[in-house]
Parts: sequence; C-alpha cells; structure tokens
Amino acid sequence: MGASAGDHVTPGVEVSINDSLEAGSGIQVSNNRAVAVLSGTVVEKSGMISIQSSAPPQNSPEIGDVVIGEVNRLNEKTAEIRILHIESKELGHRDIPALKLFADIYVSELVDRFIPSAGDALRKRDVVRAQIINVEPMLKASTKGNPDLGVLHASCPPCGESLSPSREEPDFNVECPRCDYRGFRALSNGFGHGFSIPEDSNLYELNRSGQRWTQEAESMLGHDGARPYLSPVADHRRGWSHEVPESARRNRSSRSRGGRPQREMFEATCTLCSNPAKVPFKPTPGKPLRCRPCMEKVESGEANREELSKERETLKKAKANSEKGLGVKLFVGGISYEATESEIKDLFSTHGTIKEAHLAMDSESGRSKGFAFITFENKKDALAAIKALNKSELKGRRISVEESKSSGGKRRSRRR
Repeated sequence: MGASAGDHVTPGVEVSINDSLEAGSGIQVSNNRAVAVLSGTVVEKSGMISIQSSAPPQNSPEIGDVVIGEVNRLNEKTAEIRILHIESKELGHRDIPALKLFADIYVSELVDRFIPSAGDALRKRDVVRAQIINVEPMLKASTKGNPDLGVLHASCPPCGESLSPSREEPDFNVECPRCDYRGFRALSNGFGHGFSIPEDSNLYELNRSGQRWTQEAESMLGHDGARPYLSPVADHRRGWSHEVPESARRNRSSRSRGGRPQREMFEATCTLCSNPAKVPFKPTPGKPLRCRPCMEKVESGEANREELSKERETLKKAKANSEKGLGVKLFVGGISYEATESEIKDLFSTHGTIKEAHLAMDSESGRSKGFAFITFENKKDALAAIKALNKSELKGRRISVEESKSSGGKRRSRRR
C-alpha cells in the first residue's frame, strides 16, 4: 500500500495513484510504479498528486541582500569576503551554496574616500556588513553609501586584541587598547555593537568621507597597485607606528592624486537611459554600454520590454552609422595562385565602390597565399558581391566570399 495525500514521504517511498490522478512534481513514474523523489508531504490538488517539499528555500544571496562576512583574502584592488549570514533573509543563517559563498568588494566600493589598495581599509579576519550589488558572473558587494555597512569587528594585527574606535587623529579611526597599534577601517555604525545598532551611533563619520589624507599618510598608502602587504598602512605586524623606509615613500611630483597615474576616461552615453557617462575604455558602436543603475536594473529583471526594445534600436542605428564610415570588409578564399590583386579588384568593382583591396602574400616566397580582403564603401554593394560571386570561378578555381569577422571565429569553427 503506497503513501496517499497527507502522508510524509522520503525519496524512494511508493505513492498510490489511481486512474483519475496524474503524477506531479516530486513524483517519478516508472514501470507503473509512482515513487517519491523528494522529502515532504503528499498533496492532491486539481486532479494531480505531488510532493510538497519540506526543505527550506535555497539560501542564495541576491542583489540588494545585506550579508555578514569575514574578510578571507586581500588582493590588489579587491577584498574577498566569505559570507557567513544573510541578514535580509528569514533563514539567512542556513548554509550557502558553494558557488555563492564568496563575494568581492572593490576598492571603489569600500568607502567614499580615496583608497588605493583594499588592505588600506580592511584586514583579514575583519567581520563586515555588506550589500550585494551583483550576482553574475560573480558576487560583488559594497560597504559604501549606507552608515550601517562596513566593518563590525576587527582584531589588532600585532596582538589580537579587539580594536576600539578612535577620534584622535584624522588618518586613524581605530586603535588597540593593549599595544600601540593604530589604523584605518571602513567602519559601520555597528562597529563594536554587533547586530543591534544604537540609534545615536555615528561611528560611520570616522571614515571621514570625501576628506583627503595628510601628506604623511598618502606616502604610506598602497599606491601603484601594490599588494596590501607592501603597503605600510596595511602592514599586518606593525600598522603605521613604525618608521617608513625611504624605498617605500612615493615620489608624487610626477604623478596625479595619490601618486597614481590617472586612467584615460572616454565620454559615453548609456544605451538604456541615454544619460551621459564616462568609462575607462573606448566605446564600441553597436555594443551595449549601461550606467550602473541600468546594469542593476537589467540584471534584476526590472527593465521592461519597451526599454530593452528601444535600446536594441539604438544599438542597430549606432552599428549602421559606424559601418558607413568604416566600410564593409569581405573575405575571399580559394583564390588561384595565378590571380593578381588588380584582377580581383576589377572583378569585385563591378558590384560597387571599393575602398581597399588586399591580396595576402607570403613574405618569404612572394607568392599568393590564396585569400584576399575586399572592403566596400557600403553594405548594400558588399551583400550584392557576396550573392553574385560566392562559389563562382576565377582562373579555374571556385572562390568563397563572405563577410569578414574581426576575430575570425566563423572560419576557425569551420576548419575545426
């Protein structure tokens, strides 16, 4: 006798199904036997019998979730945290999937202050409260923009004592009550308080958002992308209380702010909301380029169909305009070794204006390699040439004509 509606089952238990019922989720039918594949309760609804799982929902962080994590690793530009708890979920204390266990906090997301190296504001084993800002292809978090985000607990690197907040000097905001260690952390209002934050706590102000470091402090920050343990301010043994060797001091006369060369920024426009932006790379016409709010909007699924459709039209127009100026390049393969560049150009020029014709030649032997590139001024003429000349004969050999791909991906996949 198999299990019926209301019974609790585990995987492998047989479930009774009569002719008037269909097997639903959690039930596998094989050899006229219905077997449960989940642990849970058998339920019957609308002519279907299924298993209502008793397992709690998956505890996986999502965009906007607030998490508690421990600094696991310090890299040049990121701090990796191991997620211990998801505060914003009812069952946030449950185990987290292995692929969602670690999140990166970039130096630009630590605090509203110039921080060249992640080790200048965090240390290993610090406990932090952060907000998830990206989930794919990897987890990214931020401790910036909310007074409750930041370091909750930190230990003294030299002696292990819990650090206390300090207001004495502008370059430090934590100190050790046991030894002479002083340092800087991206503090939360909850530093030293745990989960419950007093209403009058203003420890976040100790981060001194927007303020410059003193000249002495700037010379000790982790400039030039140095790893944290090369930065005197991030020294795990002594902090800032030791004398900085001359070799570690930075010559700032020939550099920009903080001793670091500035990256070239390019003017751009968000393809989704059309707002102006600046990016550290040259935009490619026809490729999506979104500001951070729009990226989060698309990744969270909040972008509506009209917005995405409008963006596609914008990308199509941008690509078409760029092709007008650059022309359309065709790849011509299977060319006879006897054919000359001028003969190939004459053949294709009957279909439109050619900007450039190039027959590939071997640099050592001076012989043709059997392929060429023809660039037309507009796409209409290029498509006409493909239609008319692909698989046609030139000096006894059948040639192939197709639009050239910048990465050569189409032809490589064909050879494989």
